[in-house]
Amino acid sequence: MLLPEDSILQELKGEKRLYYFPQAMAFFVGKKSGISLIVGILLGFFTTLLFFHAVFRISSNKPPPAIQYWRNKEMLQSLDEFPHTHLLDNSEVSDILSQKVRILCWIMTGPNNLDTKAIHVKYSWARHCNVALFMSSVHNSSFPTVGLETREGRDQLYWKTIKAFHYVHKNYLEEADWFFKADDDTYVVMENLRWMLSNYTSDQPVYFGKRFKPFAKQGYMSGGAGYVLSKEALNRFVEGFKNGTCKHTTSVEDLALGQCMEKMGVIAGDSRDTEKRETFHPFTPGSHLTEHYDKSFWYWSYCLYPIVEGPQCCSDLAISFHYVNPELMHTLEYYVYHLRAYGYEYRYQPRLSEVADKLPMHKEVANKDTFPYKKMTATKQNAKHSNATSS
Repeated sequence: MLLPEDSILQELKGEKRLYYFPQAMAFFVGKKSGISLIVGILLGFFTTLLFFHAVFRISSNKPPPAIQYWRNKEMLQSLDEFPHTHLLDNSEVSDILSQKVRILCWIMTGPNNLDTKAIHVKYSWARHCNVALFMSSVHNSSFPTVGLETREGRDQLYWKTIKAFHYVHKNYLEEADWFFKADDDTYVVMENLRWMLSNYTSDQPVYFGKRFKPFAKQGYMSGGAGYVLSKEALNRFVEGFKNGTCKHTTSVEDLALGQCMEKMGVIAGDSRDTEKRETFHPFTPGSHLTEHYDKSFWYWSYCLYPIVEGPQCCSDLAISFHYVNPELMHTLEYYVYHLRAYGYEYRYQPRLSEVADKLPMHKEVANKDTFPYKKMTATKQNAKHSNATSS
């Protein structure tokens, strides 16, 4: 039984507990609010950071204004002026080769890449092809693209390749002698490709590219660096699928095509120049010129020919580079067709072969899928000339 003093003491203790409880709750609530405030500030900061990062990426990836508005007909003239082209250069040899070595280029792309990658190919090196076609999963009449009715994704690359070559064979076989496949981040110097191909005839069963050595007896050509089939090689590729010799065995497009070429008796050609330097390149110019590849890097075990690092990595008549972003695409176009060292004569200018002399001349075929910039520029040059003489 509790004494009166004990009951009073207990009541006092209870009152103390009741007195301290609100204070404790206020302390914890205040602490919780502080943590919530800090978390809120941090979340707001990182959200803002991500937002500005996304805006910066979008703005930094924007092509030049002339490229942004390629759908606007009024911008065609400014597209013609970007990038620069040396129309007054002595291009007689190049012009003759463009009629003797007709190249159809088809570029593998997709709906999401048209405005970010393919458009830059269209208004740079693809203008130098005899015919340029952009192959996508779906048809786009304004770009335009050929719809192959496939899905998108890496597992669809060989299906795209099979259907693209069949489409070209059916619709363009007589409009070209050679048939070149590239990605929408590949840059190509078409005149150098024509020079290399001028040593051969299109009735030879041969194809060229950056030659890798594993998984096929004669190796196969890197897809990223691009590869080119003779007309006879294209005929055999299509025939291989018709008679069942070739099938869709893997989604690894370049290897699968190389295995089909081997089965159909198409030779994997040597695309190196007369100094044995490589012309097709699976990386950017900077990678080949300045980077050092560790011996554990897959590239060492794949390359058929000896790897040379540094300035001798690449031929003076290099044909292609891969992983080229839009800025570098237009930079390379400027370097190739505009930049010159005053008073400098090229040290490496191999003569055309006897085969090239004997190749038939074809009537020049305008590139149907690009803007006819030569005609417009010629008109402008005539206008300038007439203004100069009148003054």
